[in-house]
Formats: sequence, structure tokens, C-alpha cells
Amino acid sequence: MANAFSVSKYDPFARLLHWLIVALLAAQYVVAWTMPEIHRGMQPVGLIAIHLTLGVSIIAVMVVRLLWRFVRKEPGVVESSALTRGVAYLTHVLLYVLLIVQPLMGWANASSRGWRLAFFGVDLPALSPTGSGLGHALGDVHGALAWVMLGLIGLHVAGALYHHLVLRDGVLRRMA
Repeated sequence: MANAFSVSKYDPFARLLHWLIVALLAAQYVVAWTMPEIHRGMQPVGLIAIHLTLGVSIIAVMVVRLLWRFVRKEPGVVESSALTRGVAYLTHVLLYVLLIVQPLMGWANASSRGWRLAFFGVDLPALSPTGSGLGHALGDVHGALAWVMLGLIGLHVAGALYHHLVLRDGVLRRMA
């Protein structure tokens, strides 16, 4: 039985930013899984260049999303157990952190390879010096965290479906 309270929606711009991140992440994972393995001396062309552009785009959208989240009121909290609220909160925090940190690690790795990154024609600063061991190591962590993020995305989707199909509390419709 559905809960007897109404659930307000996120505002249209917040929903747009959410679904834009979903689209960018879907594209990013497809590109990441199909691009060639990166070796010493490779240049950022083709799928590698697209991967870098998508990563910078994710950072840009996430910065806007975080700013929007701080200046706009979110819909009210839905009745749920402390455990459910805790898991939801932790999942959201980890997703937000990874959606910023993950692309920054990739950027540092690209910088350590001497690759130039640009966003809408504006050159971005290097996050690590060319040849940096730290930048190369961050690239390895970047790859491993991609799987962690995929797990968190799965948990997020499972939670939304649980609210929609089991609890029938309208949570999923807040972002639709």
C-alpha cells in the first residue's frame, strides 16, 4: 500500500542535471570499455580523447550540480527506517565524491602523460607534472574505482526500484 503522504519532486534543473550525469556516465563506461588499453607513448586520439572530454564534462556538470544543491531546497525526507536513510545518505555521498574524484584522478593521469586537456577550447592546467609517478598511480586507482562507482550506481538504482516497487512511496517519481 502506498504511503499516505505526497512526495514533492526535485526542480526541473536538478532533474536535468541528474539525468545528464546518467547519460554522461553511460557514455563514459561504453567508451572506457571499448577504447584501447593505454600504453606508454600513446596519444589522446579517438576514443581516448572522447573519454577525456567526457571526464571533464562530468566534473563540470557535477560542480554545477553541487552548487545547485546548496542553493536550492531539496524535496522533503521520505518516511523510512534509519537503516534505509543511512544507506541512501552514504550511497549519495560516495557517488558525489567519486563523480568528482574519479575524473580528477584520470585528469592527473592524463597530465602525467603530457596530454593536454581542454574544455570548450579552454586549455586546462595539468594536475600532475609530465612523468609523475603519482599521476601514473592515480590512473591505476582511477581504473579500480570505476568498478566501485559501478557498484554504487547499482545500489542507487536498486534502492530507487525498491522504493518504487516494494515501498511504493513515490521516491522514484521525484527524479522523473
